[in-house]
Amino acid sequence: MTAPHLVLLGDATSPHVQRWSREMLARDWRVSLVTARPQPIDGVAQKVLRPVRRSSDWLWRVGEARVTIRGLQPDIVHAHYVTSYGYLGARAARHPLVMTAWGTDLLVTPRRHAALRWLTAWALRQADLVTGDSQDLLAVSRQLAPRTPAKLIHWGVDRGRFAPADWAQKEPLAAVSLRSWEPNYRIDTIIEALARVRQRFAGVHLHLLGGGSQEAQLREQVQRLGLQDAVRFHGRLDDAGMAAVLARSQLSISVPQSDATSVSVLESMACGLPVIASDLPANREWLAPAMLVPSGDVGALAERWQALLADDAKARAVGQANAERIAQEGDRRAQMDAMDALYRRLLRREGVV
Repeated sequence: MTAPHLVLLGDATSPHVQRWSREMLARDWRVSLVTARPQPIDGVAQKVLRPVRRSSDWLWRVGEARVTIRGLQPDIVHAHYVTSYGYLGARAARHPLVMTAWGTDLLVTPRRHAALRWLTAWALRQADLVTGDSQDLLAVSRQLAPRTPAKLIHWGVDRGRFAPADWAQKEPLAAVSLRSWEPNYRIDTIIEALARVRQRFAGVHLHLLGGGSQEAQLREQVQRLGLQDAVRFHGRLDDAGMAAVLARSQLSISVPQSDATSVSVLESMACGLPVIASDLPANREWLAPAMLVPSGDVGALAERWQALLADDAKARAVGQANAERIAQEGDRRAQMDAMDALYRRLLRREGVV
């Protein structure tokens, strides 16, 4: 029997899209990707749209995307990010159509303007299924499109790569942030808190992964605070590189203003690290209240950070509990098996399989 053809819409440059593609290839799907931001992915044929440089450009890619999707003759279409590729998928009118919400597309964009709320709701109503990785995302989807089924699917963690390391072999007083260097992720808050923590724990240091548009100003902030020897800017790393830094660290920090379930939080948990995170609905699903702080609150972050450094036994215990939680609920293989089952259920409804 010929493998069913899954056509993904999304950024090929995104590690999430890359992982999703590989997971579905491993489950006997033929995978193609329609993208405005290409990057090779082994085994995945790509159709490249004209570049998108501003949000309004998505409106002018509709015809191109529609023709491309029609030519691929997919059995199922799955668009990642509702207000960009999801809009293109909705306008292509090819079914079954799945959309995955990533966070800002439902938690922030519809609140900016009534027209954006209407457009987001319209796109969701065209889908046969919406997935999201937190209950607050699904709640917004159901509010905007009550008749469109919405299911909880986590990105999940590759527990073969992201696993606890020997605590005794870690760098003493090492913290890590895996978040991008963009305004939403408040890396400046982490750096400011680090300066306060160092007043009590002189050896504390910070690994910054992710990269982004704020690199220059974050480096300037580090210089201004005299933290040159305490902060290492790694930039974007692959999974192996991230896992290596996590293995050396004793704490992970993620304090964005807005977020759904963060893969970096789950990966940090899987590696047996305590995680301090923003007090957001998605983080409340995974972390204890004592590990949550208001986004942008330097004092609260510094206080929680110092409390963990002062109690190594507690930090270890929190990290161990995190790893156990991911083993039970956050394994990527289990999540992608569930997604594969949802795809095939949609195809059976359509009489394809």
